Amino acid sequence: TTGLGLSATKEGNFAQWYTEVITKSEMIEYYNVSGCYVLRPQSYRVWEFIQGFFDSEIKKLGVEPCYFPMFVSKGNLQKEEDHIEDFAPEVAWVTRSGDSELEEPIAIRPTSETIMYPAFSKWIRSHRDLPLRLNQWTNVVRWEFKNPTPFLRTREFLWQE
Repeated sequence: TTGLGLSATKEGNFAQWYTEVITKSEMIEYYNVSGCYVLRPQSYRVWEFIQGFFDSEIKKLGVEPCYFPMFVSKGNLQKEEDHIEDFAPEVAWVTRSGDSELEEPIAIRPTSETIMYPAFSKWIRSHRDLPLRLNQWTNVVRWEFKNPTPFLRTREFLWQE
Protein backbone atom coordinates (compact mmCIF):
# COMPACT_ATOMS: atom_id res chain seq x y z
CA THR A 1 0.00 0.00 0.00
CA THR A 2 1.24 3.47 -0.88
CA GLY A 3 1.01 6.51 1.39
CA LEU A 4 -2.04 7.60 -0.57
CA GLY A 5 -4.01 4.44 0.19
CA LEU A 6 -3.28 2.90 -3.19
CA SER A 7 -2.51 -0.80 -3.40
CA ALA A 8 -0.56 -0.48 -6.66
CA THR A 9 2.41 1.63 -7.64
CA LYS A 10 2.74 3.48 -10.91
CA GLU A 11 5.91 1.58 -11.73
CA GLY A 12 4.63 -1.83 -10.59
CA ASN A 13 1.16 -1.97 -12.21
CA PHE A 14 0.30 1.20 -14.09
CA ALA A 15 -3.23 0.11 -15.13
CA GLN A 16 -4.30 -0.74 -11.58
CA TRP A 17 -2.58 2.37 -10.21
CA TYR A 18 -4.39 4.60 -12.75
CA THR A 19 -7.76 3.03 -11.91
CA GLU A 20 -7.20 3.53 -8.19
CA VAL A 21 -6.09 7.15 -8.64
CA ILE A 22 -9.14 8.20 -10.69
CA THR A 23 -11.65 6.36 -8.50
CA LYS A 24 -10.21 7.16 -5.06
CA SER A 25 -9.83 10.82 -6.04
CA GLU A 26 -13.54 10.74 -6.96
CA MET A 27 -12.92 11.78 -10.56
CA ILE A 28 -14.66 8.83 -12.23
CA GLU A 29 -17.38 6.36 -11.41
CA TYR A 30 -17.42 3.23 -13.52
CA TYR A 31 -20.69 2.60 -15.34
CA ASN A 32 -22.28 -0.69 -16.36
CA VAL A 33 -21.75 -0.07 -20.10
CA SER A 34 -18.16 -0.88 -21.04
CA GLY A 35 -16.22 2.19 -22.11
CA CYS A 36 -18.71 4.65 -20.57
CA TYR A 37 -17.99 6.50 -17.35
CA VAL A 38 -19.66 8.95 -15.00
CA LEU A 39 -17.69 12.18 -14.69
CA ARG A 40 -17.96 13.08 -11.04
CA PRO A 41 -18.05 16.75 -9.96
CA GLN A 42 -14.25 17.01 -9.54
CA SER A 43 -13.51 15.92 -13.10
CA TYR A 44 -16.43 17.84 -14.59
CA ARG A 45 -15.13 21.02 -12.96
CA VAL A 46 -11.85 20.51 -14.83
CA TRP A 47 -13.84 20.17 -18.08
CA GLU A 48 -15.82 23.33 -17.26
CA PHE A 49 -12.62 25.25 -16.58
CA ILE A 50 -11.07 24.20 -19.90
CA GLN A 51 -14.33 24.87 -21.73
CA GLY A 52 -14.80 28.28 -20.09
CA PHE A 53 -11.26 29.43 -20.83
CA PHE A 54 -11.30 28.26 -24.44
CA ASP A 55 -14.82 29.54 -25.06
CA SER A 56 -13.98 33.05 -23.82
CA GLU A 57 -10.87 33.14 -26.01
CA ILE A 58 -12.61 32.08 -29.23
CA LYS A 59 -15.55 34.43 -28.61
CA LYS A 60 -13.04 37.30 -28.66
CA LEU A 61 -12.34 36.19 -32.25
CA GLY A 62 -16.01 36.46 -33.21
CA VAL A 63 -16.79 32.75 -32.93
CA GLU A 64 -20.44 32.11 -32.08
CA PRO A 65 -21.95 29.13 -30.26
CA CYS A 66 -24.26 26.69 -32.01
CA TYR A 67 -25.57 23.16 -31.58
CA PHE A 68 -26.20 20.45 -34.14
CA PRO A 69 -28.20 17.23 -33.54
CA MET A 70 -26.49 14.10 -32.24
CA PHE A 71 -28.16 11.86 -34.82
CA VAL A 72 -26.86 11.49 -38.36
CA SER A 73 -28.90 10.09 -41.23
CA LYS A 74 -27.38 7.13 -43.01
CA GLY A 75 -27.42 9.18 -46.22
CA ASN A 76 -25.40 12.05 -44.73
CA LEU A 77 -22.92 9.64 -43.22
CA GLN A 78 -22.43 7.87 -46.54
CA LYS A 79 -21.92 11.20 -48.38
CA GLU A 80 -18.86 11.76 -46.20
CA GLU A 81 -17.62 8.20 -46.63
CA ASP A 82 -14.00 9.25 -47.19
CA HIS A 83 -14.05 11.45 -44.09
CA ILE A 84 -15.54 8.82 -41.80
CA GLU A 85 -13.64 5.85 -43.20
CA ASP A 86 -11.58 5.60 -40.02
CA PHE A 87 -14.71 5.91 -37.85
CA ALA A 88 -16.84 3.37 -39.76
CA PRO A 89 -16.18 0.42 -37.46
CA GLU A 90 -16.89 2.63 -34.44
CA VAL A 91 -20.25 4.10 -35.53
CA ALA A 92 -23.13 3.25 -33.17
CA TRP A 93 -26.46 2.80 -34.95
CA VAL A 94 -30.02 3.26 -33.65
CA THR A 95 -32.24 0.72 -35.40
CA ARG A 96 -35.34 0.59 -33.17
CA SER A 97 -37.75 2.94 -31.43
CA GLY A 98 -39.60 1.02 -28.75
CA ASP A 99 -40.95 -2.10 -30.44
CA SER A 100 -40.73 -0.65 -33.96
CA GLU A 101 -37.89 -1.06 -36.41
CA LEU A 102 -36.78 2.27 -37.89
CA GLU A 103 -37.25 2.64 -41.62
CA GLU A 104 -33.58 3.62 -41.90
CA PRO A 105 -30.88 3.25 -39.23
CA ILE A 106 -29.67 6.49 -37.65
CA ALA A 107 -26.06 6.92 -36.55
CA ILE A 108 -25.10 8.51 -33.25
CA ARG A 109 -22.62 11.31 -33.92
CA PRO A 110 -19.05 9.93 -34.30
CA THR A 111 -18.01 13.42 -35.46
CA SER A 112 -20.14 16.41 -36.48
CA GLU A 113 -18.88 17.22 -39.95
CA THR A 114 -21.50 14.97 -41.54
CA ILE A 115 -24.19 16.92 -39.67
CA MET A 116 -22.70 20.40 -40.13
CA TYR A 117 -21.73 20.34 -43.81
CA PRO A 118 -25.28 20.04 -45.22
CA ALA A 119 -26.31 23.09 -43.15
CA PHE A 120 -23.18 25.02 -44.16
CA SER A 121 -23.93 24.37 -47.83
CA LYS A 122 -27.29 26.13 -47.34
CA TRP A 123 -25.89 29.02 -45.28
CA ILE A 124 -22.82 29.81 -47.38
CA ARG A 125 -23.93 30.97 -50.82
CA SER A 126 -21.02 33.26 -51.70
CA HIS A 127 -17.75 34.63 -50.40
CA ARG A 128 -19.75 37.34 -48.60
CA ASP A 129 -21.08 34.67 -46.22
CA LEU A 130 -17.54 33.92 -45.04
CA PRO A 131 -15.97 33.54 -42.63
CA LEU A 132 -18.45 31.33 -40.83
CA ARG A 133 -17.19 31.21 -37.26
CA LEU A 134 -19.09 28.66 -35.21
CA ASN A 135 -18.26 26.52 -32.22
CA GLN A 136 -20.11 23.59 -30.74
CA TRP A 137 -19.59 21.96 -27.34
CA THR A 138 -21.05 18.49 -27.53
CA ASN A 139 -20.45 14.82 -27.01
CA VAL A 140 -19.56 12.18 -29.58
CA VAL A 141 -19.86 8.41 -29.56
CA ARG A 142 -17.30 6.06 -31.04
CA TRP A 143 -17.93 2.46 -30.22
CA GLU A 144 -14.29 1.60 -29.74
CA PHE A 145 -13.41 -1.84 -28.49
CA LYS A 146 -9.69 -1.21 -27.95
CA ASN A 147 -9.00 -1.10 -24.22
CA PRO A 148 -11.37 1.63 -23.01
CA THR A 149 -9.62 3.82 -20.44
CA PRO A 150 -11.28 6.72 -18.59
CA PHE A 151 -10.24 10.16 -19.92
CA LEU A 152 -8.08 8.56 -22.64
CA ARG A 153 -10.19 6.17 -24.71
CA THR A 154 -13.93 6.11 -24.05
CA ARG A 155 -17.01 5.34 -26.11
CA GLU A 156 -18.71 8.65 -25.35
CA PHE A 157 -16.69 11.77 -24.74
CA LEU A 158 -17.06 15.53 -24.47
CA TRP A 159 -15.96 17.39 -27.56
CA GLN A 160 -15.43 20.81 -29.07
CA GLU A 161 -15.97 21.44 -32.77
